Amino acid sequence: MWTKSFSKIYPEVKKEAVWGLWKDVNHWPQWDTELEYCKMESEFIAGSQFMLKPIGGPKVKITLSEVVPNKTFTDYCRFFGATMHDIHELEETTNGLRITNTITVSGPLRFFWVHCVAKKITASIPKNLDALVRLARSSNA
Repeated sequence: MWTKSFSKIYPEVKKEAVWGLWKDVNHWPQWDTELEYCKMESEFIAGSQFMLKPIGGPKVKITLSEVVPNKTFTDYCRFFGATMHDIHELEETTNGLRITNTITVSGPLRFFWVHCVAKKITASIPKNLDALVRLARSSNA
């Protein structure tokens, strides 16, 4: 299994505001500049699915495998020969809100998908989290 994680503490942002933006899947392109669109027609609960279209890439069906409101959610997608999980976590600390994003890829063709997809996603996580937090701070959700 291949794993890459990014974590940063953000002062003066509420976990509820970040969570509100996370569960509003259809508006992820407002803060994730790598996305052309996302389309979810169901609730943000484990087992729900949505379509995600990266800019310049094919549509991908994403499934929510775990959802704990205001704390964590995990989604995954299946590629030929591999599965990629994306774990999102919120943790309140004395210095602010720690947001952690971890990508894992497993399966016999994981090295191919890490090279073609996962490395690009993990490279964009820091700027996308910063944009997410800016939006969360401005929304006062």
